[in-house]
Amino acid sequence: MVHMSSPASHPLRDGRTTTSPLVRALRGDRPETTPIWFMRQAGRSLPEYRELRVGTAMLDACLNPELASEITLQPVRRHGVDAAVFFSDIVIPLRLAGVPVEIVPGRGPVLEAPIRSASDILRLRPIDPDALDPIREGVARTVAELGSTPLIGFAGAPFTLASYLVEGGPSKDQLRARSLMVSDPQAWAQLLNWCADVSGAFLRAQVDAGASAVQLFDSWVGSLSRRDYQRRVAPHSKRTLSALRGLDVPIIHFGVGSGEVLDLMAGIGADAVGVDWRLPLDEASRRLDDRVVLQGNIDPAWLGAPWEKLEAHVLDVLERGKAAPAHVVNLGHGVPPETDPDVLTRIVRLVHEVGSVAPEPTWAG
Repeated sequence: MVHMSSPASHPLRDGRTTTSPLVRALRGDRPETTPIWFMRQAGRSLPEYRELRVGTAMLDACLNPELASEITLQPVRRHGVDAAVFFSDIVIPLRLAGVPVEIVPGRGPVLEAPIRSASDILRLRPIDPDALDPIREGVARTVAELGSTPLIGFAGAPFTLASYLVEGGPSKDQLRARSLMVSDPQAWAQLLNWCADVSGAFLRAQVDAGASAVQLFDSWVGSLSRRDYQRRVAPHSKRTLSALRGLDVPIIHFGVGSGEVLDLMAGIGADAVGVDWRLPLDEASRRLDDRVVLQGNIDPAWLGAPWEKLEAHVLDVLERGKAAPAHVVNLGHGVPPETDPDVLTRIVRLVHEVGSVAPEPTWAG
């Protein structure tokens, strides 16, 4: 059960989402129907989203509870996915903590004053709990509409947040961030602790308001060596998740290019590990001794392929996912903006039809 600090009305306590396919799968109990949702399912690929967003900046939309809730619900209505994922952005906790950041179309998050020194790190301030009110309200509004469909809350992992802070925006190899990590380990640890605390507060606010699962995204983890991840990053990701201590909420940990550190990512307290498109699920499961629930890993590049080819790819993903204790179908990364929404709906239908546990045969006489 969820810890008593969660209200009795929490969907995991009042039973609304406890037996949902997603929550069951994340707890290692393979449900009759394989659950499916898509990273970035809410947003740019949907015409109804583009219409709703006209005239509103991305981060402003995230902090408008009514708008964020409606955007979160759109793909659930359209595709029939097994979970909603709260519409937000991994840099929202930075903004709520007073860091000036904007989403620049075509580029991504851009910071006007990147972190470049230990003194810059000392100027960072924690999130005022009241600043999280729009997040709590947005989640609560959404959960009230979802019924038995669980809402997934999410946050960026400390390394990914730190990369944005140090690089000043998206980067191919996170060179500045990794240089800081090796040149000033003490400042690095301070920075990642701060990132862990703001991400942890962001996750906690979503769970307290009714999220039935969470996903911690480490978008840039693929740029790290295994040794650096283990020593300089994983302990801080664990610190992020410690904000959920006492709440029995399932946790997914996902990173891009994470094949060499999957076991370490699972080891920080995650119930399931998301796998990107580079590594077949049966091989990912083998690396985890077939003991960890997997999420993934349809290649987003296949979404534009002829249906026969895409269908074969989805069926292959489902087959390989059988190696794990349970499997949540997803993409190996987010939905590309140019994706035809009807293709996503068709994938959901296919997974629900085919991806169920085969019943035991019954023999007459």
